[in-house]
Amino acid sequence: MKVEHIDPNVLAEYFGRTRWFGGKGRPFEVTAVERLGAVPGAVDDGPRVVVHLVELTYGDPEGGTELYQVPLALYTEAESRLDHAFVGWWEEPEHGWVHAYDALHDKVAMASWLRTFVEAEASPDGTVTDAASGLSFHRVPGHALDSDVHSALFSGEQSNSSVLFGEDSLMKLFRKVTPGRNPDITVHEVLTRAGSEHVAALYGWVDWRDPASGEVVQLAMLQEFLRTATDGWDLALTSVRDLFAEADLHAHEVGGDFAGEASRLGEALREVHTALATHFPTEDRGAEAARELAEAMRARLDAALPAVPELAAHADTLRAAYDRVAALPTLSVQQVHGDLHLGQTLRTSTGWRIVDFEGEPAKPLAERQLPDSPWRDVAGMLRSFDYAPRVVERSHDEDDAESAAQRAYRAEEWAHRNRNHFLVAYAGGEVSDEQRILLDAYVADKAVYETVYETRNRPTWVSIPLEAIARIGDS
Repeated sequence: MKVEHIDPNVLAEYFGRTRWFGGKGRPFEVTAVERLGAVPGAVDDGPRVVVHLVELTYGDPEGGTELYQVPLALYTEAESRLDHAFVGWWEEPEHGWVHAYDALHDKVAMASWLRTFVEAEASPDGTVTDAASGLSFHRVPGHALDSDVHSALFSGEQSNSSVLFGEDSLMKLFRKVTPGRNPDITVHEVLTRAGSEHVAALYGWVDWRDPASGEVVQLAMLQEFLRTATDGWDLALTSVRDLFAEADLHAHEVGGDFAGEASRLGEALREVHTALATHFPTEDRGAEAARELAEAMRARLDAALPAVPELAAHADTLRAAYDRVAALPTLSVQQVHGDLHLGQTLRTSTGWRIVDFEGEPAKPLAERQLPDSPWRDVAGMLRSFDYAPRVVERSHDEDDAESAAQRAYRAEEWAHRNRNHFLVAYAGGEVSDEQRILLDAYVADKAVYETVYETRNRPTWVSIPLEAIARIGDS
């Protein structure tokens, strides 16, 4: 239902105050607001909890529109405890004047989401649908939810919003949405039903079907909360700091050596890729697909060259790497993660888990749903292993040249050791010539992207991906 009674300027101002809005710094206006419906499991004496899709239209040369999800808790009186989450106040048809708050900051409002998931668990088909709106809550069988726990909003996220229910489950609400099935849900559902030990189990999800187009918009997912988990990126940084603190020891001699974890992570990724290949379509495409992949990589290089002049010295080497891909007789593709790095991994007491199967957020949903080579994921992890020691290296204050040279040597030692352990574990031994060709090209493609990012955001860091590019082709 299109909403006319909410002032678009109120929502525009609210967007500018959020962490998750991706269009900061760009001129935009709110061009449409659609109310999808109310969350069914209303709490006695609690607020009405309503879900909106807000369309933004950008006014810069890039232009375009985006859809954002905005759930609101509507109270008839002001709630001072929610002043930090205040969105605005207006008159609602049939309900009078209300004070609107971002629902994810409100424990009372979030209880309605959890109650609805519990109701779906008890329903014959595992689904509760609001008949008036088509807003649906789905449950995956196998885990009983506790409806009496309180919610807590995670504060550090940049693109979505996550709410913890007790110490049992975590709901991720997608802020920027696109019609179609979100791979974060579809992949987690398949791997959960297959019993994979390397993902957080999916407990349920929320979606809405557009009555005009019939398209599904997936809004949120409820999954296992990994209470004992530690972020893989943080673990890697700790290992590097341990190495730098032991000036006379090599990486394999330090107590915080990460190589064993890198190997276990490689094995976990191989098992996840195997499960994905079992439960999703795979395809051995012909030489034309390899040529198209190489051409796409060349195009990204050509676009990067004007932005990163230092790339010119490596352009011939990069094009040669892409030419080797173009000469491959076939290209095998399947469902992959699509945006894999150490920050998308969690180490629990029982092993590694891989999270966030949305793919690259900047890509359109339709593109993120396409099958790809698993070597893209491997390349992303190798680049992450390369970045971890360089980040720690740059956190040190400037000192004498000898100390700086020693840290640079030890950073490369750590990166090389962990890249190799991860890769050998993933491949189950040495990679083949064709696998090496693909891996080199994907690493190069990722590093080219990184040079553009660093040039625009952290110019002094551009040497990190440039050094990786210089290694392309080395065994």
